[in-house]
Amino acid sequence: MDAVLGHFQNADQIAYWNGPAGQHWVERQAAQDALLAPISDALIDRARIEAGERVIDIGCGCGATTIAAAEKVGPSGHVLGLDVSAPMLARAQELTPADAPVAFAHADAMVHHFKAVSADLVISRLGVMYFADPIRAFLNIRTALRSEGRLAFACWRELRENPWYLLPLQAAYEHVPKLPALPPNAPDPFSFAAREWVEHVLGEAGFRRVRLEEFDTVLDVGGKGGLDSAVQRALEIGPASRALDGQPSELRDLAGASIRKSLARYAKGETVTMPASLWIVTAVDP
Repeated sequence: MDAVLGHFQNADQIAYWNGPAGQHWVERQAAQDALLAPISDALIDRARIEAGERVIDIGCGCGATTIAAAEKVGPSGHVLGLDVSAPMLARAQELTPADAPVAFAHADAMVHHFKAVSADLVISRLGVMYFADPIRAFLNIRTALRSEGRLAFACWRELRENPWYLLPLQAAYEHVPKLPALPPNAPDPFSFAAREWVEHVLGEAGFRRVRLEEFDTVLDVGGKGGLDSAVQRALEIGPASRALDGQPSELRDLAGASIRKSLARYAKGETVTMPASLWIVTAVDP
């Protein structure tokens, strides 16, 4: 795939998702899709997709929500999946049925030239928290929506309400320095955790009837592979992996042991189920 045409402010995110992180997601695609299935299902339900609609999926990754949306719109509709990650888009194309009404774009939604007034709905599963300038991004995304077009996305609530993320990171910090603190509202998995910020961003971008629904679920971070799989996932994907990047193997081994200890209380047989808290956000383009 050609290099993505992205905004320079998003360069770090583009590099991250086209590097080892994106490749790890591809390698664990089936497990990740299973892990995030409760969130995907909730998003698709709240989006209320109708047959024949035209949908855009922002940050589509390996295509799970794109394919799910295509099943809803049927042959008379269409779904466009956008992502900055070339390896994840390549897997999405592999997984998409040949006859599905789907296309993919290797693109940065903050600056992508969407076809104006072409979509009934924009969706995103955990893909809208990484824009350097989220107001500009949503203004740009809005150009694709028809009047009364809809927006529906899932994003994480507060870090303290998501131990699946917090505990492995804290365990890693027992052995390696903390990651640098980010400025308020900087691109980050939890940048949309505050209701007031989400409402501000979408309001400034021109969306109306903004609604944030609290969505609590549990995630099997072991992916049916038990504690071993949960620890390996934490070492390869997510904040602990970032903190451990470039660290010597002995420190990674010590961190892995600490992560195992922190997750052990959630293990039961071949599952490691942990609480997760999100927003399901819906809005309308006036």
